[in-house]
Amino acid sequence: MLKLAIDKSMINSEQHVAFVNIKYKYMKFRHLVAVFGFLMTSLVFCQEKQITLQEIWSGEFRTEGMQSLHSMANGNEYSVLNFNRESRTTSIDIYDYKTLEKTKMIVSSADIAEIQYFSDYSFNKDESKIILTTKSEPVFRHSTLGEYYIYDIASKKVTKVSDDLVQEPTLSPDGSKIAYGFENNLYVKDLKSGKVEQFTTDGEKNKIINGITDWVYEEEFAFVRAFDWNANSDQIAFIRFDETNVPEFSMDVYGSDLYPTQHVFKYPKAGEENSKVSLHLYDINSKNVSQLKVDKAYDDFYIPRLKWTNEANVLSVQFMNRHQNELDLWMIDTKAMTSKNVLAEKDKAYIDVTFNLTFLKDNSFIWTSELDGFNHIYHYSKTGKLINQVTKGDWEVTNYYGFNEKKNTIYFQSTENGSVNRDVFSIGLNGKNKKRLTQKDGTNSASFSTDFTYFINTFSSATTPQEYTLYDTKSGKIVKQIKDNKVLAKQLEGYAMSKKEFSTISINGNDLNMWTIKPKDFDANKVYPLFMYQYSGPGSQQVANRWNSANDYWYQMLAQQGYIVVCIDGRGTGFKGADFKKVTQNELGKYEVEDQIEAAKQLGKLDYIDAERIGIWGWSYGGFMSSNALFKGNDVFKMAIAVAPVTSWRFYDSIYTERYMTTPQENPSGYDENSPINHVNKLNGDFLLIHGTGDDNVHVQNTMRMVEALIQADKQFEWMIYPDKNHGIYGGNTRLHLYKKMTNFIHKTLGDKLEMSKD
Repeated sequence: MLKLAIDKSMINSEQHVAFVNIKYKYMKFRHLVAVFGFLMTSLVFCQEKQITLQEIWSGEFRTEGMQSLHSMANGNEYSVLNFNRESRTTSIDIYDYKTLEKTKMIVSSADIAEIQYFSDYSFNKDESKIILTTKSEPVFRHSTLGEYYIYDIASKKVTKVSDDLVQEPTLSPDGSKIAYGFENNLYVKDLKSGKVEQFTTDGEKNKIINGITDWVYEEEFAFVRAFDWNANSDQIAFIRFDETNVPEFSMDVYGSDLYPTQHVFKYPKAGEENSKVSLHLYDINSKNVSQLKVDKAYDDFYIPRLKWTNEANVLSVQFMNRHQNELDLWMIDTKAMTSKNVLAEKDKAYIDVTFNLTFLKDNSFIWTSELDGFNHIYHYSKTGKLINQVTKGDWEVTNYYGFNEKKNTIYFQSTENGSVNRDVFSIGLNGKNKKRLTQKDGTNSASFSTDFTYFINTFSSATTPQEYTLYDTKSGKIVKQIKDNKVLAKQLEGYAMSKKEFSTISINGNDLNMWTIKPKDFDANKVYPLFMYQYSGPGSQQVANRWNSANDYWYQMLAQQGYIVVCIDGRGTGFKGADFKKVTQNELGKYEVEDQIEAAKQLGKLDYIDAERIGIWGWSYGGFMSSNALFKGNDVFKMAIAVAPVTSWRFYDSIYTERYMTTPQENPSGYDENSPINHVNKLNGDFLLIHGTGDDNVHVQNTMRMVEALIQADKQFEWMIYPDKNHGIYGGNTRLHLYKKMTNFIHKTLGDKLEMSKD
C-alpha cells in the first residue's frame, strides 16, 4: 500500500484547511468502507446456517454407503443387500463390475412367505446357498442371537435353521450341513434330511461354553465364532471355554417394571482367573468328539485364533501366553494327531493378533508382524521357514486384502504416504514391483473382486465425503464412479463450516500429529477458549485425513460458537512404528497424559488462545485420559469431561489390560500411579463425569468409585448417569441429551468470555 507523503511546511493556511478537509473525508470514507466490509462479512457469516445438535443426532449429515457388499466367486459380479423403504422388503441383488448395472436379483423377502425382511446374508463356499438373518438380538458388542433361514438358489427352497434363536450359523463348504451354537452347545443340521445332531452336551451358562467365545475373548480378540469347518466338510474344530472359576460381575437392570433385575456374567478383571480353554475336534462321520493337544505345556494361555489350512486334515492354531508377548503358530494333523510349532514370535512388549494369516496352495503362508519395528508382510514356508519379508520401510501395513495366486501378487493398505493417510498398494510375493493403486491423498480402502481384477475403492478426506469408485487393479485406473456424497457436500456449503487444519506439534521430543478447527471468522486479534479432544489408547488414531464423524460436526458447532478445537495423537498411539506405540508399556496413562498437558501448555502460549480457559474431553480410554489430565495438569486445564472412563486399570478386563500392563500383582505401581482415582485430591477445575449403568465393557463401578473418592477428598464436581445404557450411551433421545449436557457444561466453564479482544 502506497502512503501519501506531504511536507506540511510547504502548505499555506487555505491549502492546509483544504488538505485537512480532504484528509478527514478520506479517513471517514475509509472507515465507512471498513464498517461496510465488516457488516457484509458478518451478514454473509450470519446467512450461513449454524449446525445444531438436533441435526447431528437426527442423521441430517449421514453419508450414503454400500451395504453388505460381497464379491461373487466368478470375479465379474458383486452382490449388495438392498432395502425397499416403500414395501419394507429386502433383496440381494447382483451387479456387474464392469458396467455397475444390476444384472439380476437372487432373492427378495417379498417372495418368501416365512420372511418379512432380512438384515444380513452370507454365502457358502460355492455360492449355491445363502444364510439369511431375520430376527436379531444383541448379546454383547459383536455377538447376537438370531433367527436364520437357508435359501437354496437353484431350488428356491427355504429352510429354517432352528426354531430357537441361535448363534453363528455356518454352512459347510459343500453346502450340505450347517453348524451353529445354542445355549453354549454346538449343533449340526443335515439340510437334506433335516436331522439335527447335538455334539456337545456340557454347555451351561456362566460355566461351560462350546464354540462361542466368552465375553473377554469377544471384546478383546474380536471374534465370536470359535469353531471352523475343514475343507472336506467332515470335521469341525472348536474351542471350549471353562469359565467356572472366572469371577462374576453383576449389573442392575432398572427397566420399567416395579423391581429391577440383574444381569450376571463372567468378567475376568486384570489379574483374576481367566477361562480355561481347550481345543477339540468333532468328526462328522464317526460322531466322535476328541481333544486336540500340542507338544508344549502351557500354564495360563489363550487360543486367539484357529483356522483350517488348505489340507483337510491340517488345522492351524495360535497359542499365546497370558502376557501376550509370545505367540506360537501350531499345525495340527487331526488324523495322525501330531502337532508342530512352525512359528514362535516374541516381543519385549506385546504382539497384536490379526486375521491376516493366509495359506497358499502349497500351504506356505502369509503373516504380518512388527518384527523390524513396523508392521509388515512376511512369507513363510509351511514348515515356518522365512522365505521373504515382502514389504519394508518406515511405514505401516494397516490392512491386508489378499493374495492373487495367478499374479503372485499381494494387495494391502498402508501409511506410506504419511501416517494420517491410507493408500491401496499391490506388491509381488517376492517383494518387488510395489505399485500405488489409489490416486487421492486421504483415506482409501478397497473391496476386491474374488479374482482381484477389480476393486471398489472407498475414499474420503477431511474435505471430501465418502466416494465409491470402481478401479481396474492391473492399470490402477478408474473404471467408473459408483456413488458419492455430493448432495451432502452441497448441503454443507450452506453451513459455516471451518477447515480442519492438519499439522504437527513438537512435544517431549516427538512430532505429534494434530488437527485444529478454528471459528470460520477466526481473528488472530481475539482470544479464544481451547477445547481438546483425544482418545490416546494404544495403537489408536484420531488425527486422520478422513471425512467427518458425528463428533466432527459437534466440533464444527463449537467452533461456530467461538471455540478452537484441537486433537493431538500423543505417544502410545499407532501407525508410527512399534517404538512410538509401545513406549507406554507398563505405564498406561503416564506418557500420554504428559503429552496432552505439555501440548496444552504450548498452545496456551499462542496469542489467540486463552490459557485460562483450556478444557479436555474423551470417552472410554479418552475419559481415563481427560480425568488424569485435569487432575495432574491442574495448573493447565480449567475443565474436563470424562465419558464412560476407566478410573483404575484394576477394574478393567484381563486381556486388554495385561497386554499393556502385565498383572496388578506384578506391576502395582504402574496401575496405581497412573489411575485418576488416586489423584482426585489434585482436582482444582470443573469436572463432568458421565456413565451408563448398563455398560458391560467399562463398568459403572469405575465411576462410582471415582465419585466416592471425590466425595471423600471434598471435591465438587458434576456427574450424569444414564440408566441401562451401555458403553455407547445411545437409544431414543439419549445421544441428544448427552451432547446437550456436555455442550452446556462447556459453555458454562469455558465460554463465559468468548471472543475477547486483545485491545
